[in-house]
Amino acid sequence: MVATSWTPRLDTKDSPIYLAIADALATDIASGRLAEGARLPTQRRLADDLDIDFTTVSRAYAEARSRGLVEGKVGQGTYVRTRPSRLSSLQPSGLVDMSMNLPPRFDNAALTRRIWDATKDLEAEGLDLLMRYQEPGGIMRDRMTATSWLMKRLPDVSADRILITAGAQGGLHAILSVLAEPGDTVCAEELTYPGFRSVASHLKLKLLPLEMDEQGLLPEAFAKACQKTKPKALYCMPTLHNPTSRTMPHGRRLELVELARTYNVPIIEDDAYGALVSGAPAPLAVLAPEIVYHVASLSKCLSPALRVAYVAVPNGRSPRVASAIRASASLVSPLTSATASRWIESGVADAVCRAIIQETAARVQTMKAMLPYEVEVSPGGFHVWLAVPKPWSRAELVSALRSVGVGIVSSDAFALSRPPEAVRLGLGAPATMKELTHSLSLLVDLLAQEPALSTTII
Repeated sequence: MVATSWTPRLDTKDSPIYLAIADALATDIASGRLAEGARLPTQRRLADDLDIDFTTVSRAYAEARSRGLVEGKVGQGTYVRTRPSRLSSLQPSGLVDMSMNLPPRFDNAALTRRIWDATKDLEAEGLDLLMRYQEPGGIMRDRMTATSWLMKRLPDVSADRILITAGAQGGLHAILSVLAEPGDTVCAEELTYPGFRSVASHLKLKLLPLEMDEQGLLPEAFAKACQKTKPKALYCMPTLHNPTSRTMPHGRRLELVELARTYNVPIIEDDAYGALVSGAPAPLAVLAPEIVYHVASLSKCLSPALRVAYVAVPNGRSPRVASAIRASASLVSPLTSATASRWIESGVADAVCRAIIQETAARVQTMKAMLPYEVEVSPGGFHVWLAVPKPWSRAELVSALRSVGVGIVSSDAFALSRPPEAVRLGLGAPATMKELTHSLSLLVDLLAQEPALSTTII
């Protein structure tokens, strides 16, 4: 493709001309005005078109190359870079893996630039960031920043109660290893996060499933478990539950924490999605900070690549949990912890969270318009719980969709008791809205058929 007539729309109010040209390139590539592989004007021609110095255009093209936007071909010119396949949600097999519950990608070149610029700013930290260990649970500066992030949900939290862990998995492992011994019983919702099941299995803990209804965990089920088995802890996800997307109302949360106080059972509150839900009820850690361990991962509201979670523990419990962190992961990566802090301090984190919420809303709207079935989905949530319509079974549906290039996950991955005939769809995994609509159309077409008609077994 040739784009020798391309002329950037420049905004030079807040940046030099060469940066404005690079920014315009990023915007036009993201919008589709410049396609992958398009040839750009020569530096001399663009300088003439814009009536600016040749060296300014040279610097602009160099800046665009450093951002990975363009590439030079000897003797041929400068081209919009063809993005590597790893930026697509397609797996090596060609599968769109909607079994993964990823935040959706947003199309905002300016915000993407802010993200990378904030990351580049870490260079000012010097070699100490790269060549020194830090204490388990994070340095005080990062914990203070974590406190400012958590205060939106936990207004009274203090830095001495915050620990930084290697994702939610690191936090759950540390907390469970402090609260329970091998063979002990821990309660959880009958449908629960597979990562929690994995940690509990590794620590050789017994999981006791608790019944749920359309509002989440039933307090009476927890009361019966406390009376009968004396569990060491309760793990739950009150806000935007995974996989069902249910959010527990305030009154039920009060019942739950009062039961935990009565039976002296600590609660592990997984708040992976809390930052994405506007107007959510107060977290359990606000209602009963003395018994609740609050785990707030950044994977869903900011970036899965950070592998950072902020854990708020009851007063006086930080040293024991920090020791557990030291014994397992030693510490969270100082580089990723510093990156998260820089994003928060610069305002990038809030902007990313808003962009994820906006893109999620668009994807949920598309899903609702396409699927003629009742589903459970919540504002801010990019996972959908679909009761499999008869005559299909969950296993047949998962297999048939995989055969046409779409991965989803059945209820078996979440169930601590008998799995319901249901599946979870991850709306954030497809790279683009086009990819999402294609995957959903395949799902709708399959469900309109009899299972036997869609089989690929011969």
